[in-house]
Amino acid sequence: MTSTLALQANRNTATSRPAAAAATAPAQRRVDSRLLLRESRELVIEHLGQEYRLRRTRNDKLILTK
Repeated sequence: MTSTLALQANRNTATSRPAAAAATAPAQRRVDSRLLLRESRELVIEHLGQEYRLRRTRNDKLILTK
C-alpha cells in the first residue's frame, strides 16, 4: 500500500513540473507576413548559408521552399 501512494505522489509532482516550466517560458515572437513580404509575393531568407524562399500564392497561402 505504501508503494502505491509513493507512486501516485511521484506522478503528481512529475506532471506539475512541465506546467511550471511552461508558465516561465518566454513568449514566441509573432510577425505579420504582410510586414515580411510587403508588396512582393516572394522573400528570400538566408539561414546557415542556404537560401529559402517564402512565397505567397494566389490563394494567399504561404509556401516555404529550399
